[in-house]
Amino acid sequence: MTKVRNADYAALLLRVSLGALFLAHGLLKVFVFTLPGTAKFFESLGYPPLLADVVVAAEIGGGLALIFGIVTRLVSVALIPVMIGALIVHLPNGWLFSNAKGGWEFPALWTALLIVQALLGPGAFAVRLPRAEERARETSAS
Repeated sequence: MTKVRNADYAALLLRVSLGALFLAHGLLKVFVFTLPGTAKFFESLGYPPLLADVVVAAEIGGGLALIFGIVTRLVSVALIPVMIGALIVHLPNGWLFSNAKGGWEFPALWTALLIVQALLGPGAFAVRLPRAEERARETSAS
C-alpha cells in the first residue's frame, strides 16, 4: 500500500531530479555550446535557429520551477514537447545513448518521467501559488 506521505517525498525527489537535469542541460547550452552555437546546431537539424532560445529558456526556467515546485504539473506538461523534439533528433541514432550522437532512450525516459511528475503533482516542500479564486477573495475582502 502506498502511503501518501511516501508518495509526496517520491514526487519531491523526482521533481528536484528532473529540475536539476533540465537546469544543467539549459546551462550547458548557454555556457559550453553558447547560444549562437546552439542556434547553429538547431538550424543544422532543420529547426528555426530561434527555437534554440525557446528551448534554453524552457530548460532553465522549467528546471528552476521544478526544483522549487512552482506550478509543477503545468511545467512538466510544457516540457514534454521539448523532450519529444530531443527524442525525434536522437531517434535515427538508435537505442543506446553511447551510440554516435546519442540514442533515444534518455529523451524517451525523460518524457515518461515528465508525464509521471504531471500525474503525481509537486509533492513535499513545493512553493504553492495561491489560486486565482483565492486571490480574488483576498482582494475583495480587503
